Amino acid sequence: MVDLYEFSLGPYPRGFHVITDEVLSFLGHLPETAVLHVFIRHTSAGICINENYDTDVLDDFETFFSRLVPEYFQGMKHTVEGPDDMPAHIKAVFTGCSVTIPVSNHKLCLGTWQGIYLCEFRDNARERHIVATVIS
Repeated sequence: MVDLYEFSLGPYPRGFHVITDEVLSFLGHLPETAVLHVFIRHTSAGICINENYDTDVLDDFETFFSRLVPEYFQGMKHTVEGPDDMPAHIKAVFTGCSVTIPVSNHKLCLGTWQGIYLCEFRDNARERHIVATVIS
């Protein structure tokens, strides 16, 4: 059985945001066993799994990514949508556009300190469109 859910999140400010509970709220009751695939339909934001306990991690990710690919990076040609756009595309390549999580006993099989992140790389982002597929 396959269930497909399409929903929007945010808008969120630039940075990293734990969205696990928000995603689960759109899914309702999970099956006994399944696989959840979460896909973000954007090229300037990403999605990943990482630390969900210490909020310093969220800030540290933002600091690292901003230094790794700064705005006004010399040589960038794609600047039509602003100085944060091309860096956002590059950062999204690093985080990826989807995650897959096993489901067991009606719960996500995330580690104790893991959560689903929305990685927002734009300064003035709009809501982000998500497709979640539950395969049981």
